[in-house]
Parts: sequence; C-alpha cells; structure tokens
Amino acid sequence: MGSTATNGGFPDGDYTKFALPVDSEHKATVFPILSIAKPHMRAFHLTWLQFFACFVSSFAAPPLLPVIRDDLDLTATDVGNAGIASVSGAVFARVVMGTACDLLGPRLASASLTLLTAPAVYCSAMADSAVAFLLVRFFTGFSLATFVSTQYWMSSMFSPPIVGRANGLAGGWGNLGGGATQLIMPLVYDLIHKNIGSTSFTAWRLAFFIPGFFQTMAAFAVMLFGQDLPDGDFQKLHEAGDKHRDSFGNVVCHGVSNYRAWITALAYGYCFGVELTIDNIIAQYFYDRFNLKLRTAGIIAASFGLANLFSRPGGGLMSDLLAKWWGMRGRLWGWWIMQTLGGVLCIILGMVGSLGGSVAVMLVFSVFVQASCGLTFGVVPFVSRRSLGVVSGMTGAGGNVGAVLTQVIFFRGSKYSTHLGITYMGIMIVACTLPVCLIYFPQWGGMFCGPKPNYTEEDYYLAEWNDQEQQKGFHQSSMKFADNSRNERSRRGNLATLPNGDSTSPRA
Repeated sequence: MGSTATNGGFPDGDYTKFALPVDSEHKATVFPILSIAKPHMRAFHLTWLQFFACFVSSFAAPPLLPVIRDDLDLTATDVGNAGIASVSGAVFARVVMGTACDLLGPRLASASLTLLTAPAVYCSAMADSAVAFLLVRFFTGFSLATFVSTQYWMSSMFSPPIVGRANGLAGGWGNLGGGATQLIMPLVYDLIHKNIGSTSFTAWRLAFFIPGFFQTMAAFAVMLFGQDLPDGDFQKLHEAGDKHRDSFGNVVCHGVSNYRAWITALAYGYCFGVELTIDNIIAQYFYDRFNLKLRTAGIIAASFGLANLFSRPGGGLMSDLLAKWWGMRGRLWGWWIMQTLGGVLCIILGMVGSLGGSVAVMLVFSVFVQASCGLTFGVVPFVSRRSLGVVSGMTGAGGNVGAVLTQVIFFRGSKYSTHLGITYMGIMIVACTLPVCLIYFPQWGGMFCGPKPNYTEEDYYLAEWNDQEQQKGFHQSSMKFADNSRNERSRRGNLATLPNGDSTSPRA
C-alpha cells in the first residue's frame, strides 16, 4: 500500500513509492518494529545486527579472561591495558566514521570498517603474549565505530518525532552483543573443551572463530542489501545531482564549532563509556570477589548487557514522549535526571558487599545508564543537520574516551580495588552529567531557559549555510528538516512564531 504525507511546503518528491508513511524528507513517520519494509525498516534491522556482531567480537575476550590470563601469563596490569586498548582504538575511528557517513554514506562506511576489522578477531586465536593480546583487542575495538553509522543511518531514515526510539532500539539491540557475548563465548568454549575434547588453552582460541564469522557475514549483508537514504545511495544521488556533495572542511568545521556537540560527547562518556567499562570488568569482578564459577560469573555479567533489549530503547522512547509534551526541554531534563540517578546507583554498587545485593543493584543500574544512552541520542540528531555525522562521531567517540579514562584511572593495575573504582566511577557520572544543563537551543530553549523570541528552526539550521550556498539551493534539505522539527517546541510553553506568521501548534 502506498503512503501519503504532508510535505510542509516542499512539494518535490514521490511519497507513493514507500511502504511506510513519510515526511517531506521521505523519512518514515511510523516505526513498525517487525516490518522489513525497504528502505527504512530494512536499514534498521541490518544496522543493529551489524553493530551487534561487532559488539560480540569486541567483548568476546572478557568472559574467557580467567582462562586466557592463565594461558598467556597475564598480570592485572596486562588485563587492564588490554581492556583499555579494546575501547581506545574506536575513539579516532568513531570521529572518522562520522565524517565518512557525511561524505560517503553509512552503508559503505560501516560495511567497510566491519570487514577490515574482522581479521583481527580471527587473529585473536593466535595471540601468544600480552602484547599480541593487547593488539588484537585494540584493532578489533575499531569495529565499535559502527555505532556512529547506526545512529546516523537511523537519523536519516526516521522523522524527528520518532528518531529517539529508532536510535534507541538500533543502538540498544546492537549493544546487546556486550551481554550476549558473556553467554556465547563461555558456551562455545565449553562445547569445544568438553564435547570435542580440546584442551582449555586450545578451546578458547577456537572459540574466536565464531564471532569473526558472524561479523564478516553481517558486513556483507549491509553492503548487499542496505541503502543510505530513503531516496537511494549517496553515490547515485550525487551522480544524479539530487544530493549536494559537501566538502570535508565545511562538514568538520560546522560540527566541531558547535559547543553542544562537545557537551554531548562529555556526557556520553559517562553513560556509554561506563557501559563499556562494565562490559570489560564485571565478569572478572564477580568471579574474583565472590569466588564464582566462570559460567556463573558470565551469566551475571550478561544480565547487565542484555538489559539493552529494553533499557536503551526505553530511553529513546522516553525522549520522544517527553518531547511530545515539553519539546527539546523535556528531552534534556529526562536525560539529566536518568543519568544522574545512574551515577548514584553506580556509587551504591561499589559499596554493596553481598552477592545478592550486588546483582540487584547492578540490574537497576544497568537500566538507568543504558536508558541514558538512548536519551543522549534523542538530542544528538538536532544539534546539527549539515554535520550530523561529525556530531554523532564526536559523541560516540566521547563514549570511548570516557571508557578509556575511567579504566586508566580506576581499573588499571592495583591502585584501587575494583569495588572502590566502581564507586569513584559513579561520582564521575554525576559530575560529568552536570554540563547538560548548559545545552541551549535558541529556537526551543534549554533546561532552565525558554526559547529566544521570534527565533525559528529555519534560523538555526540555515546558519550552517552561507549566502552563496543558499543561492545554489544546497540548504534545502536543512529547511525540510527544520520544518519537520517543529515538534520540538513545547506544548506547555509559548510557541515561536512560524515563518508565515502562523502561531498555531505544529501538531494542530
């Protein structure tokens, strides 16, 4: 069945060629999660599966660390360095991925990176020293930059009123890989060790071929069946003259000069960065502190990551629902509250000394910190239209920087016990979430201030284009996005005057 959509004053475009209702940018305005309709829902399922595979590969080692450290004679410092390496490589890769998405498109950028990092997963089986183990974890971790393409892709496929849940579900289900691998790798290890009869030191090496193969297949699926934008792939749209081929300098400049991007990067460092840190330390923490079996510790650790099934998507949905009534100001308040409460729970987790209490607090903590990730990317798509990829890359890289700094300071070597490091990490979460209060959109307002009088969405997004570019019509996609973003105005506050002088609610 064809779809129809109001075009907000932009008559160009055939809306009947899409299986789902779309807006003037041809972004879907509904999110039927069980659908595989091309291109919107197919892109959703391809991107979260690819990100899931990369997460499984990047964190395949932690659940097997008790065996690996005995085989390779790893010290506590070696283990800490390898954990830091696994998330540090993606810092640079995520910034580059954001720029690549802006210039080349998310399909080609993400599939290429996934394929390029797959050999590092296979090479994990050949690690024979602490240095070799660190290197394979470092290069495998580059694949985590596919998170940026995931968020870029969803922001390009789904309309502003539902972009929070789209980003939350894609990122959350991809992050499930961090929990799933805590179950998958011990299971594969046991099957090889006990059923096939391999020695323990051989079994863990063979187990790495499973995530490597999964990652390779996911990359080919994205390359063959994905599509960059609702109207087609970047290259074909450029060749047809339907999409402006932006310059590297302009894209980067408008991204890094927007102070809001730096705040989202900092805050994301202490929600997603904390999640990465927990993925690296939690199985070993329960194994060592409570003298558990490897599989039992893995199951408990898996429950943290598996909460992404609903927690991060719930954060994205919460962001959209808050925006429905309170606009962008609601998104910001929800993000700050959830992440601050997550920090408090993290502090408590480090103080609890019983197994049952630790598991209970960890589960509640996981919901809050992962929901905060979804809430973050309910705001990110609105920071910049022209440099969406760069802003997404900066924010995503901030997550990895937070993970690196946290592990270097609190979980490297023996300066702090793990439970004390967890408590200090919670204090960092609370402190680094405070700058969210400083984010202000003149057309919508901030947490404590209302919008600037007579300042519209068009004024904000048009500022990214100079007069010469506007004369050539390069800014038209930004104007469509501005028109579709009027829902970020608060229904509870005063509405800015529309460009045509109409002050009616955009939902009327």
